[in-house]
Amino acid sequence: MEILVITGLSGSGKSQAASYLEDMGYYTVDNLPAEMMVKFAEFCVSAGGRYDRVALVYDIRAGEPFAGLTEVMTRIRAMGVTCHMLFLEASSATIINRYKETRRTHPLSVGGKSIEDSVRAERELLQPIRDHADFILDTTSLSTAKLRSEIGNLFGGQSDRMGLNVNVLSFGFKHGIPIEADLVFDVRFMPNPFYVAELKKKTGLDREVQDFVFSFRQTHEFMNQLEKMVTFLLPLYGEEGKSVLVIAIGCTGGHHRSVAVAHALSEYIARAGYQVTENHRDISR
Repeated sequence: MEILVITGLSGSGKSQAASYLEDMGYYTVDNLPAEMMVKFAEFCVSAGGRYDRVALVYDIRAGEPFAGLTEVMTRIRAMGVTCHMLFLEASSATIINRYKETRRTHPLSVGGKSIEDSVRAERELLQPIRDHADFILDTTSLSTAKLRSEIGNLFGGQSDRMGLNVNVLSFGFKHGIPIEADLVFDVRFMPNPFYVAELKKKTGLDREVQDFVFSFRQTHEFMNQLEKMVTFLLPLYGEEGKSVLVIAIGCTGGHHRSVAVAHALSEYIARAGYQVTENHRDISR
């Protein structure tokens, strides 16, 4: 079992980091007091594996001395739980601008204290905690996409580090283009198995149909170009923070050519190391 404590300066991106971890399968809890972390860890241990990866956000809103956090983490580790701390920070100018943009009030801005003074005071208050952090991430120059990528690199599996889940979808144009599609490719130029008597009732998941579709030069040339394009595009979509990409392959009815090509493309993307799902919208129509 793993518990990751997320802490750091107000306005440094802790909530965003927690949401990205949640997308990666972490069970996240925001604003949990340190003493309650021990009880929560005990509950997770007794849950029989239901909470294998947990992220707990802890910050100044807890209203308690930060010195107790390191002691609590030591107690959690003594239970046999892997426990790490991620500390997020940013430059004072960046944090001030973020508060101005959101028009939120800094937690320490009481009694007429300026945001700048509040940030300075919080930075001094958190320095001992920062010194004990396992990971320190400066978000000053990180876009939301880059922050997601950094979180994936630190705490994700291979598919999380790739930053992208791909859904390859076959469809028939006569039933309409899928509205969720990001990329659409038309394979109606390929010879149609529908007009071959022994293949008409089969689908692109049957070996006979696949062999027919891929027996033509144009199919192989198309797949070669499509694979090159996918190899070029997927890392770029991942870098921009896109979490799901839908690639739609269409033929006339969605039974033969599009299914065979979508199946082959899914296998190629999986071999490239991405998490991929394969769906055939119109195969049963």
